[in-house]
Amino acid sequence: MKPASLHDRIRQDIESRIMSGAWEAGHRIPPEHALMADYDCSRMTVNKAISALVERGLIERRKRAGSFVAAPTVHRAAIDIPDIAAEIEGQGRSHGLVMLDQADREAEAADRALLAMAGGRVLALTCLHRADGAPFALEERLINLAMVPAARTIDFTRESPGRWLLGHVPWTDARHRITAIAATPVIAGNLDLEAGAPCLSIERWTWRTAERITYVRQIYPGSHALTARFIA
Repeated sequence: MKPASLHDRIRQDIESRIMSGAWEAGHRIPPEHALMADYDCSRMTVNKAISALVERGLIERRKRAGSFVAAPTVHRAAIDIPDIAAEIEGQGRSHGLVMLDQADREAEAADRALLAMAGGRVLALTCLHRADGAPFALEERLINLAMVPAARTIDFTRESPGRWLLGHVPWTDARHRITAIAATPVIAGNLDLEAGAPCLSIERWTWRTAERITYVRQIYPGSHALTARFIA
């Protein structure tokens, strides 16, 4: 097997730091002269590596300031499932968040199954999203703290978990499962519905390479509209 070229090795080293979360959005990439010294190479080699990462959207160049880790973009799938806060605000309504439960705990059997982890700690969040004061969606989320340790320091009563994760945590893959369910007494109580009322459940698993970062289940009243796109 042909060994990787030097510019590929530089690119891979920088990419691994970004994808691991070691270098978060806004982190300044070492200047070219520093990378030239670290790898004992020419400016052209460094520039080729940086340019490849710019093309992939992982790095942005700022005139007279240098190169920085780019903010994660919202990846688009055939079904758009945006951040709930952005969805509500996009309707011209006021978003409110009520944190019902938050626990930094050792992963339980159900947590380990959902996040495909052998063990470790998770941040378990249950919150209610409101639109103009009325219940809009119930959210149950697990965050793998081995992958996103910074999550335990965030005040999610001030910024919704979905919005913070989209803005700060790079990911490489996401899977969704959409089902119709009947409201349990707990769901009904939070969404101001009758027990047994139809609801829409949207589950999402998010990966960074082979590791699952988060699992979330968002439950809406059955009247909620879901937009789908067909990609040619």
